[in-house]
Amino acid sequence: MAGHSSAVPAQVGSNRFLRVAAGLSTLAGWISAGMIVAAVAITCQMIVVRFVLNGSTIWQTEAVIYLVISATLIGLPYVQRLRGHVNVDLVPLSLPKRARKVLAVFTLSLSIAIVALMLWYGYDYWHFAWARGWTSDTVWGVRLWIPYLALPVGFGLFLLQLVADLVAVILGIDAPFGLEDS
Repeated sequence: MAGHSSAVPAQVGSNRFLRVAAGLSTLAGWISAGMIVAAVAITCQMIVVRFVLNGSTIWQTEAVIYLVISATLIGLPYVQRLRGHVNVDLVPLSLPKRARKVLAVFTLSLSIAIVALMLWYGYDYWHFAWARGWTSDTVWGVRLWIPYLALPVGFGLFLLQLVADLVAVILGIDAPFGLEDS
């Protein structure tokens, strides 16, 4: 059973870094949404070609897969900005204000370390595909560095939003976990 979260979207105040990070996260969200719309349109076109026109499809399935995966990765910072990731706020809600802030700094720092590691390996994987000229083993033969670019871009923007969230909590611009004291 899902409940309504009491968290609000990340606050930026008048801090320029936080506003830039929020703007990039929002842009990433719009790009991600556009990728989903494109994937749906391509799926509809594929259905018409295959079942109405009785033709074969070459690139559509692969394009839809790459678009949906890329939309997921590039949408990460926007979801973080809106605090839409899975969140169990039972512990933060039961803590006093100072302990909640310590827990927020700890969890954000740990998240930053993990996402930085993912960014490192994502960049390495993308660069490997680019340097070696990898292509998919399909008739379309897409150059794989193009869809793999979503790894460093998505994790890089996600890392930026996590750092912005940490800065906002430390500077007192945003409440830890977005939970205001009641």
